[in-house]
Amino acid sequence: MIALGCDHRGYKLKEEIKRYLDESGIEIKDLGTFSEERVDYPNIAKEVSKAVQNKECEKGILICGSGIGMSIVANKFKGIRCANISTEQGAKMSRAHGNTNVLALGSDYLSVHEAICIVRMWIATEFDGGRHEERLKMIDEIEKENMK
Repeated sequence: MIALGCDHRGYKLKEEIKRYLDESGIEIKDLGTFSEERVDYPNIAKEVSKAVQNKECEKGILICGSGIGMSIVANKFKGIRCANISTEQGAKMSRAHGNTNVLALGSDYLSVHEAICIVRMWIATEFDGGRHEERLKMIDEIEKENMK
């Protein structure tokens, strides 16, 4: 299951991604927002990150105007590896090498088509493991030291 969340600037794109995921048979948990009325993105990013952290959802997708704010909030949660992605290649590498579990997108910079291509690639790409596994262990140790 994929947790979806957006602020008001990402609402229209979230709805398109939601439609794509639904048509693809991928189960989603929509954590808002549910309109273009102004909301504070940290609250939405928190809910999606908690859903992934608590294993209610396998992955999460966050959308705001730039993707930056959402990714900053998501990465405050232990065990969350969120990347703000703007290309299919970036989506592939974030999963293959970084085993990201949350994807952040900037609605101001992506067309619906580009965003769906990124989401498709991100979901389809498996973690490579190997040397990348050792680096993720290093990240886990850094989290243990600094996220009390």
